[in-house]
Amino acid sequence: MELIASKTVAEVVAENYKTADVFKKYGIDFCCGGGISLAEMCKKKGLNYSEVEKDLKLIDSDVPQSQNFNKWELDFLIDHIIHTHHRYVSESIPLIIQYASKVARVHGHHYSETIEIKELFLAVAEELRLHIQKEEMILFPFIKSQVEARKKGLPLPKPPFGTVQNPIRMMEAEHENAGDIFKKIAALSNDYQPPEGACNTYRVLYGKLQEFENDLHQHIHLENNILFPKAIKLEHP
Repeated sequence: MELIASKTVAEVVAENYKTADVFKKYGIDFCCGGGISLAEMCKKKGLNYSEVEKDLKLIDSDVPQSQNFNKWELDFLIDHIIHTHHRYVSESIPLIIQYASKVARVHGHHYSETIEIKELFLAVAEELRLHIQKEEMILFPFIKSQVEARKKGLPLPKPPFGTVQNPIRMMEAEHENAGDIFKKIAALSNDYQPPEGACNTYRVLYGKLQEFENDLHQHIHLENNILFPKAIKLEHP
């Protein structure tokens, strides 16, 4: 893999999703905060750029077509986001709320952070529910209509919201807020490490929260770093 210090974190992950594991290792935000150069990010976090670059160069650059998201048609990518990530969020939220509520009720008197974790997750769950609705009912159908018009050589439909950049900015702001909430949850849970002797429900909760955050990072990456920039370019080629 050929890398230059000026390439943004978002660009690196968009080109090869496997690099996300390296960024997670170094605590580098590649989804919401991926818009700055790799060198700048390393400087900001006090990391040795050469060490990060060395690890990135060890990553296999052969990305299978089935996972080369950057090459997918936007309408296909949208369907993937809906059926993979939106569905995961919708199906996981009720279960995690059930676990979080039980752990907070049973263990909150001794581990008060579990109460705050429950409240934070309830907040982010409601935000994501509304967020997904806006994407599936407004933004995604509009992007698909533009893709269809391009394929047929027809004039692009006029957006009812002025420009596609307006809802995209809103979605990105909501992504950042969701990411910030999960940073708080990760800190409160000691990076999802349950206390010694924790019951099974406690352990399952932390495992599900970590799984949810990992999926959220991939979900946001696909939108912020691939779908949204290409949707803007489609509107203004």
